[in-house]
Amino acid sequence: MTDRTPSEKIDRRIADLGDWRGEMLARLRGIVRQAVPDVVEEWKWRGVPTWYCDGMICTGETYKATIKMTFAKGASLDDPARLFNSSLDGNVRRAIDFHKGDTVDEAALTALIQAAVEHNRRC
Repeated sequence: MTDRTPSEKIDRRIADLGDWRGEMLARLRGIVRQAVPDVVEEWKWRGVPTWYCDGMICTGETYKATIKMTFAKGASLDDPARLFNSSLDGNVRRAIDFHKGDTVDEAALTALIQAAVEHNRRC
């Protein structure tokens, strides 16, 4: 997959998952792209979709039973909807673990993504 763009690699990952994880990753990716129209997609650390705008926003890691959306500077973000449910003890990052059947609060996630971009722009 080395000759593909990061976006093409993410497309391939979504297709290769072939189950709820691919659907969830595609949905989360769509929310990121809608929240930040000029987002830059990267492929990091041997296969982790990563989104940037004036710095790293978040990643979309895939595991057997979880899609983990890790916010690089999540500890600095307000999370009034309490979306963060993982990596809560970290000094810098915070994450949201999505499991099969979970619902996504798109409005709250969009606000969190946009807050991450605003934080990047201030720092």
